[in-house]
Amino acid sequence: MWFELKLNIGNCVNGTDNSNVCNSKPQCLELSRVIAEHVPGTQVSCRTGRRGSFEVQINDTLVHSKLASLSFPEYEEVVQQVQAAKEGRPLQRVKEQPITDCVVQ
Repeated sequence: MWFELKLNIGNCVNGTDNSNVCNSKPQCLELSRVIAEHVPGTQVSCRTGRRGSFEVQINDTLVHSKLASLSFPEYEEVVQQVQAAKEGRPLQRVKEQPITDCVVQ
């Protein structure tokens, strides 16, 4: 069974000091690396999404939304759902990483 994992990442403008304050691309690349390590051959694409978003879709099924949870997904849980999709099992929402720091600007 063919499957594709799609990650939509938030497209944030650079701050005044040219920093990427809300750029989720590093998380997308790290999650892609973890998935490739555990489920070789998986097609992963990081796409620009709404500001502050980090949406994880597997075969068009949303399994995580940072817009809804305010946190990134647990990578191991995403890997488990990729493996479930590969085996034809139903997909479930993934748990979120605990929020360890938060800066309100």
